[in-house]
Amino acid sequence: MQDGGEVLFLDGVGEVVVSIGRSGLSLQPLHPELVSSCWSSITLQPKLENKIKFSDVYAIELLDKGPICGPWNTRTAIQGKKNIEMHRFVIHGITRTRKRPSTWVPCEYIFGHKDLKTCKNWFERLMACINNEGNRPKNLMVFVHPLCGKGRGVRNWDTVAPLFDRAKIKTKVIVTERAGHAYDTLASLSDIELKALDGVVAVGGDGLFNEILNGILSSRYKASYPPTPEGFGYFESDENCEEQIRNGLNCSVRTPDSASTTFPGNSSKCDDHEPLLSTSQPTVLEIPSQNPSKEPCTGDQDHLVSFPNDWFRLGIIPSGSTDAIVLSTTGERDPVTSALLIILGRRMSLDIAQVVRWKSSPTAEVLPTVRYAASFAGYGFYGEVIRESENYRWMGPARYDFSGTMVFLKHRSYEAKVAFLEIPNTNSLTASADDVTGAQPLQSRHKKSRKIICRTNCFVCKEASTSGQNSEDEITDSSRKICENSKWVWSEGRFLSVGAAVISCRNERAPDGLVADAHLSDGFLHLLLIRDCPLPLYLWHLTQFTKKGSDPLSFKFVEHHKTPAFTFISSHDESVWNLDGEIFQACEVSVQACRGLVNLFASGPEV
Repeated sequence: MQDGGEVLFLDGVGEVVVSIGRSGLSLQPLHPELVSSCWSSITLQPKLENKIKFSDVYAIELLDKGPICGPWNTRTAIQGKKNIEMHRFVIHGITRTRKRPSTWVPCEYIFGHKDLKTCKNWFERLMACINNEGNRPKNLMVFVHPLCGKGRGVRNWDTVAPLFDRAKIKTKVIVTERAGHAYDTLASLSDIELKALDGVVAVGGDGLFNEILNGILSSRYKASYPPTPEGFGYFESDENCEEQIRNGLNCSVRTPDSASTTFPGNSSKCDDHEPLLSTSQPTVLEIPSQNPSKEPCTGDQDHLVSFPNDWFRLGIIPSGSTDAIVLSTTGERDPVTSALLIILGRRMSLDIAQVVRWKSSPTAEVLPTVRYAASFAGYGFYGEVIRESENYRWMGPARYDFSGTMVFLKHRSYEAKVAFLEIPNTNSLTASADDVTGAQPLQSRHKKSRKIICRTNCFVCKEASTSGQNSEDEITDSSRKICENSKWVWSEGRFLSVGAAVISCRNERAPDGLVADAHLSDGFLHLLLIRDCPLPLYLWHLTQFTKKGSDPLSFKFVEHHKTPAFTFISSHDESVWNLDGEIFQACEVSVQACRGLVNLFASGPEV
């Protein structure tokens, strides 16, 4: 439906007929011959389109009476332009460029009319339309890391905070004072307090996001442990494949309720954690009243928050060293774009890896500890780089390059066994230990399959995003279907690294990421096993990640398996894992992909 339209003055254009439709505002210049292309060069003003979508409008404001400019053209530029004093209102929206469609740029349309009542009427009508966009957040908790990226966290929040104010979004801003601050704050929130929020935003890097993720899920996600191969032996009764199938991909005896879920706040620092000031003072929170858009609670049970759900979202305003999660989910490492995605309430499901450590060292007793990762879990080379970098924190982000070089030159390999669930038709690339010699061809002879890259409205991820999964039982049903046709496969030997990518892990050093065709919400991990090989070959493999369009996983000493779960066992005394940049000591772990476990303020990279 569309109204008959009304004539308003649009700054830089002149008189336009404006009408409200179901999905946006239609504009028709009365004198299109006077509308010059120069209008698109005016600061903050986009190229004139005939429609402004409500989904692209993040704020509307009434302005004081002021000047409205007529159309810009050569004649008025020579003769001089006369501004007209009018009552005004402004529509704040977004625009994109063809060269960088993933980057969102704020723009504004200033409308004027000689009658104040007319302007107020348009303002109220448009505000009603915007308020009907029900997915937009009203209350957010924001954690700002003050030292990440050499202070970029505070600067970036100062840049985007006015956008949230303009959109009338309430923000509770907490500047972190120590490692683990965000985790402790969120883990201590009651479900009633958490339900009063529409989401939590990290102004930092992947490490701060990981801390927030674990703080929210540690006591609220009640799924069982990942499946393990027969004979793994850490359960109170034998579990065979039939019993695992009967319980989806989850073990039926022990659950994370009985496991340790502590976060190493003061001992382990993430890739964004500089030496923060420690504090013993608890954070005092003033949580706004519960969002009236949510259904009223009728009892204590209704206040419980569980995951996955359809309303709570996490956001990131990139300010870290690599920002792989933001680059993989939005396509841009731009704080303004990320802020606008949050304000406009974009939503997509994101897979999360559940990591269970059984033993921290070969001689340690069995003590299950649960952690979660959103982008990557890596052992060997990946873990050693993070551990080595802790000695050079004074170098800032450059410590990763230095530490990576030091670890690479040591060229250490590790004896390990890995068991993974093999799913038919997942195009795993495998190589036996006997194939990995300097005399063998450098790349695998496996036929390459066409890669399907995850983008906005990805059909692979769409099923999880639109299926309405909002309970653990539904995830278990989905897992059961996968498990029915799967089998455990063992791979053992000496490995330079073992890694599991949840998403593509794109970053500025690796434009295609670790796995170019990894999807954001398909329920799979990409297990990367790098077998021991000569140093020059390993260097060749690593350099391929820096080249867009290359295939670093095609070498014969590289195994790539697409799997929902795997188990890792090592006898190394100081086995260290890298979870989203967090150090995690473990010699025996089980990992599973939790499909669409959380929602993100994102929509995927644009095509």
